[in-house]
Amino acid sequence: MSPGGEYARDSRYLTTRITADGSDGFPVEPGRYRLVVSRACPWASRAVIVRRLLGLEHALPMGIAGPTHDERSWTFDLDPGGRDPVLGIERLQEAYFARDPRYDRGITVPAIIDVPTGQVVTNDFPQITIDMSVEWEPYHRVGAPLLYPPALRAEIDAVNDVVYKDVNNGVYRAGFAGSQESYAKAYRRLFDRLDWLSERLEGSRYLVGDTITEADVRLFTTLVRFDAVYHGHFKCNRLKLAEMPVLWAYARDLFQTPGFGDTVDFDHIKRHYYLVHRDINPTGIVPVGPDLGNWLAPHERASLGGHPFGAGTAPEPVAQEEAVPADHTPLRTAP
Repeated sequence: MSPGGEYARDSRYLTTRITADGSDGFPVEPGRYRLVVSRACPWASRAVIVRRLLGLEHALPMGIAGPTHDERSWTFDLDPGGRDPVLGIERLQEAYFARDPRYDRGITVPAIIDVPTGQVVTNDFPQITIDMSVEWEPYHRVGAPLLYPPALRAEIDAVNDVVYKDVNNGVYRAGFAGSQESYAKAYRRLFDRLDWLSERLEGSRYLVGDTITEADVRLFTTLVRFDAVYHGHFKCNRLKLAEMPVLWAYARDLFQTPGFGDTVDFDHIKRHYYLVHRDINPTGIVPVGPDLGNWLAPHERASLGGHPFGAGTAPEPVAQEEAVPADHTPLRTAP
C-alpha cells in the first residue's frame, strides 16, 4: 500500500524459465514438472486455460490447490489426506522453501515445480503462459491454436500491458484501496478501459486478429469473475458485466468455447474472495448468486467473423480427473 492508500501488487516473482534449450538450467521435459494452480485465482486460471487449449495435459501435469488459504500459503485440501499426490506436500509453501529456506516473497499460484527436487522453478505468471506457447511447442496437441503468433506479438503485448494495468490489476486496485481518493481513481481508470475495450470489440470478435490469442485469455479471467466477485466485493459497481452488452457477449462467446468455460469453477472463485479477504468481508458470508445460467445465452458474436482456433481445432473434452464439479459450473448443470 502506498502512502496515499493506493494498492501496489508485489511483483517480485521467481523468474527462472523452463526453456527448450534449458538456458536457465531447466529444459522442457515432458512429465518432469508439475503446474500447481487454484481455480479461484485469475492469474492461475490463465495457465489452466492455455495448457488446455494447447493440449499440454500430459506433458505438464497439474495439481489443484483448494480455493482458500491462510497467511502461510495455499493448501492441497482437495486431495486425499490433504497432500498433493505427486509432490507429497500439504502446503505450496513447502516447495518455495525447498527452493529457498529464507524465501520471503509471495507464495503464489500458478507455480511450476520441479518434481525431482520438489522446488519451485517459477511463479512468473505472465511468462509461464507465453513459454507454454513458445518453448513447449513440440508437445502441443495436433490442431493447437497459435495463441502468440509471431506476426501479432507486438500488438498482443501492447494490449496485454494496458489490460493488466487497468483491468486485471485494476479491480484489485479498487478493491484494496486504502482511501476514497485512491479507490475513485482506480474505479474511473477501470471503467474507462472497459469502455475502450467495448469499442475495440464492437466490430471485432477477438482482441487481436481473428482468432483467440493470449490477449483474450488474459482479459477473460477477469471478466468471468466480474459479476460474481468484483462488482460487489471490490466495489467495481458502475455496471455489471451483464449490463455491458459488447463485453458481456464477448465473455459469453469465450466461455462457451472449449478450453475456457470448462475450466471455470464459480464455487471456488466465490469462496476464495469472500472467505479469504476478511478485511473486506469480515462476516465471511459467501453470496448465493448471481445466477449462472445466463453464461449459456446465445452471444451472436460469430457474425463478426473469425474462428476461435484459426486453422486448428477445439481441444478434446476435459479429462474426468480435471473436470470442474458439476454443481460448480453452468456448463454441466444446464438442462
